[in-house]
Amino acid sequence: MFGIEPGMSVADFGAGSGHYIWPIAEALENSGQLFAIDVQQDLLRRIHNEAHKRGYKNIKIIWTDLEKPKSSKIADRALDYVLISNLLFQIENKSSVIQEARRVLKPSGKLILIDWSDSFGGLGPQTSNVVPMTAGIQLLRQGGFEITDEFKAGAHHWGLLALPK
Repeated sequence: MFGIEPGMSVADFGAGSGHYIWPIAEALENSGQLFAIDVQQDLLRRIHNEAHKRGYKNIKIIWTDLEKPKSSKIADRALDYVLISNLLFQIENKSSVIQEARRVLKPSGKLILIDWSDSFGGLGPQTSNVVPMTAGIQLLRQGGFEITDEFKAGAHHWGLLALPK
């Protein structure tokens, strides 16, 4: 849907259980680089083990707290895409994560931002932690991004595609 192609460099900020890692890895066709970044070591270990089982050699695991500046350890302007999905509702310093995404994206790079639109029957965040799409738009604009597309990311999620200004 987003045009991820073989040879590109992509990071999944808050990779969690790896939900997006596998479709991205498939699109990259074992070329380029795919960074799985999370603060939870056990989830990253699972991604690492599954990547080994599937034969993916281009997946790099980064254990870090993305709320800290330059914490991804990725070079400036190195990535074609950054995906941030279901992370905003879990973190306090949202703008720091957006700034890290902007730092590592190439000038032509794209940010995919997805989060919960509501709290659905005990799934997802508590109602008080839901980040509305309007807040996501504001966060991206303040972080130096231009919104290029809004999309529905499932029954209970919103999505935004943005470019660095």
